[in-house]
Amino acid sequence: MNNNVKIKNIRNLIISLILILATFAILSFLDSNSDEMGYAISIIERSLIFAVVAVSMNLVNGFTGLFSLGQAGFMAIGAYVTAIFTIPIAKRPSVYYINGINELIANIEIPIPVALILGGLVAAGFAALIGIPVLRLKSDYLAIATLGFAEIIRAIIASPMMDKITNGSYGLKGIPAFNNIYEVFILSFICISLMVLLINSSYGRAFMAIRENEIAAESVGINLFKMKELSFVISSFFTGVGGGMLAMFMRSIDSKTFQLSLTYDILLIVILGGIGSVSGSILGAFIITAGKELLRFFDEPLTIGGVNIPLFKPGLRMVVFSILLMLIVLFWNKGLMGGHEITYDNIGKFFKNLQSKLRLKQASNNKQTIKER
Repeated sequence: MNNNVKIKNIRNLIISLILILATFAILSFLDSNSDEMGYAISIIERSLIFAVVAVSMNLVNGFTGLFSLGQAGFMAIGAYVTAIFTIPIAKRPSVYYINGINELIANIEIPIPVALILGGLVAAGFAALIGIPVLRLKSDYLAIATLGFAEIIRAIIASPMMDKITNGSYGLKGIPAFNNIYEVFILSFICISLMVLLINSSYGRAFMAIRENEIAAESVGINLFKMKELSFVISSFFTGVGGGMLAMFMRSIDSKTFQLSLTYDILLIVILGGIGSVSGSILGAFIITAGKELLRFFDEPLTIGGVNIPLFKPGLRMVVFSILLMLIVLFWNKGLMGGHEITYDNIGKFFKNLQSKLRLKQASNNKQTIKER
């Protein structure tokens, strides 16, 4: 038995090393051909950023069982904190050209990694404060409360009283961009890995116990409010980091960037991938992001044989995309992963089951052929 475990561990290690080398080979190819592959790089970078936010949302919604919809608000906090403290000092007069910049932050510029962490910490701080009243609510009431929080944050950011900090409705530009695709990949990998470690820890098991049955969880000594607050705060931290990464990806942001539709996009990714599945959230982020881009030709006018096709016009892309999503949900009503994870053992079981089904089908066909003879 021990030998089998050792062999399996060695096999998994070899496969992991091969996948890591293959991933970096792909990233190296994309980075060295960034001029020709710029479009593909932008899709991958956006997908990685949304994957971080989707996994953080799944931490609360999928693993703890709390229906929170405040992602856009926490992303906005992380994005603005990161942007404010990373815009080069020399460029700030051209950014805050209407009302000027607050003297307290005018000459403060910090390294990007520190700014991302700071953005996450500020988002987590807000989550800790609002978590005290809202986490006592349940289900739809919690969703409405967190959704309202996101809109309040967006309104405050755009308000005139914040002009000298957030630049109000004019937004921020000149935000430093990522130097290459490696930075986005490594940051996303670190964030998701940390959340996976948390989910697999005793805290993660406590979160899942709350999701399954709050009364049973409390009866074994789990402090419900403490664990809910912890899950909410940690999720908000990584959502804030994801918001900061999005600001760097876009290089310019304003309050409209963080409308409610952004939260719905993240929720769609979580549901499509599978509630309670980390690998499902990552897969969903790539499918949703890439799908929206690949179907963009539906928004362009189409002429065949000199005849204009009236359906092909702006807006058709989202109609087709929505229909495809509906079909996916009909066949996979629990999401693509259904709460499961992509592991080497599960992949092996999938192919073994597929092979068994093919053999049974072949045997059935052979029997049918013999009967016909």
